[in-house]
Amino acid sequence: MDMLNVALPKGRLGEKVYDMFEKAGFECPSIKEENRKLTFENAELGIRYFWVKPSDVAIYVERGAADIGVAGKDILLEYKPDVYELLDLDIGKCRVAVAAPADFRDVPGRALKVATKFANIAKAHYDSIGREIDIIHLNGSIELAPILKLSDVIVDIVETGRTLKENNLEVIEDIVPISARLIANKASSKFKGEIIGKISRGLASQISL
Repeated sequence: MDMLNVALPKGRLGEKVYDMFEKAGFECPSIKEENRKLTFENAELGIRYFWVKPSDVAIYVERGAADIGVAGKDILLEYKPDVYELLDLDIGKCRVAVAAPADFRDVPGRALKVATKFANIAKAHYDSIGREIDIIHLNGSIELAPILKLSDVIVDIVETGRTLKENNLEVIEDIVPISARLIANKASSKFKGEIIGKISRGLASQISL
């Protein structure tokens, strides 16, 4: 039997996502056991799950190592993987926003220094308002950049805003709302369309309208 490979994001979001798959009738009990395994399968249902870093899910799906997976909309917007976006799961909600120190004042006429790991999202946003920017690509502790005067503002994921507040930063502009999306490999959609459709419908029925 040809297995359907499912890439789940490691962490709390992935556990929520797996619970949705389980409720949809695609359970795999071994995934809940305490172990360090990364792959889990239910041969009877023909489904195999594996945990991957959230930012890598789209790569596994695009390249065909996974048939379907769950990735944040931020990853899809930033990297534009060649996959089908099937469903907004309405979980893992947050937003990409611009944040700055409370005393920030934009000075037109010079490039705005923007620290972010979402260079493409930031560029698209500032292009849309005709603002010239200088992107400083960072992978972590983005909040530090304006404190140390490395940047004027940051573009980052904001959930509660607590980390910003603790570092004397505040949201000055929302760019785009983010949530978890079910994505599919394009070839798999053709050859395994029946089971992918069944999973998609099973997940969709759990989303509160």
